[in-house]
This record gives sequence, structure tokens and C-alpha cells, in this order.
Amino acid sequence: MPMPSQTHPRRTSAAAPAEWMQHLDHQLCFALYSSSLVMTKLYKPVLSALGLTYPQYLVLLVLWERDAISVSDLGARLFLDSGTLTPLLKRLETAGWLTRLRAADDERRVIVSLTTAGRALRRKAQHVPNEVACAAGCALDELADLTRRLQTLRANVGKHIEA
Repeated sequence: MPMPSQTHPRRTSAAAPAEWMQHLDHQLCFALYSSSLVMTKLYKPVLSALGLTYPQYLVLLVLWERDAISVSDLGARLFLDSGTLTPLLKRLETAGWLTRLRAADDERRVIVSLTTAGRALRRKAQHVPNEVACAAGCALDELADLTRRLQTLRANVGKHIEA
């Protein structure tokens, strides 16, 4: 079934025929969900070679950008609650890639910092983004545009949920 023509960029979902909208392949949520599953499968062998899971890799990406960050700031950056984040951090600490220490000025805050091994792992993981980009079969500018559009989508939906 062809997609309805779009005459206005802010057309609401009510403007599309109900039958068209009820097809699985026309659901934005399914496109995002199934793409996430495929991306996770792509990352698994690449990250396994480094001894990492995908969520651990995300934690390290944040720390490589900004070391010595609070657990709450890290959770906010990754959209993860402390119940999910704490076990990840414990495994990364056990592996020797980071440390968790109480903040000197406020013992309620826990600061996560990279170890020397955690910083060295960044060099070993430099190939990961290129492997993903090659697998995507898109030019880098297309991937950057898609990423920006998904970030905008996430922000818009987040604002809608908060409203």
C-alpha cells in the first residue's frame, strides 16, 4: 500500500487513512524498535572482541567524552535509571575500566572515573563507529542527518510526554 502524499510537513497522524496506519511496516515505533534490534546484533560481535556489552560501551562513550561524572548525570545522559546503571558500573569497575568514589563535598553523590585501562580501551574501540557506518551502507553525512533527526524526534516525544 503506498504512503499517503504529504502536503504539509507537520501533518498529524489523523490525516493518514486508518487502514494504512494499522500496517506494521507503517509504524514508526516498529521501525525504531526493529532497527534497534538489528543495531544491537551488529554491535555484539564487534564489542565482544573488546570484552564489552552494548550498554557498557555506551557508558564508556560518555566517560570518554567527559571523565569524572556523577552517576546521576551519567544516568541522565544515557536515559537510564540507577537500578539499571549500577550493575553496569559494577561490572565495568570489576573489569578495571572505571572507579566509583563518593564525592568529597557530598557523600550522596558517586563520581565515576575512567582508569588508565579504561582510557586505553578508547584507542582499541576506535574502529567501532567505522564498522557501524560501513554496515549501514550510508554516506557519513546521511548517518549524521539521520542521527540528528532521531535526536529531534526523541526530544519532541520527550517534551510531549512531560506536557
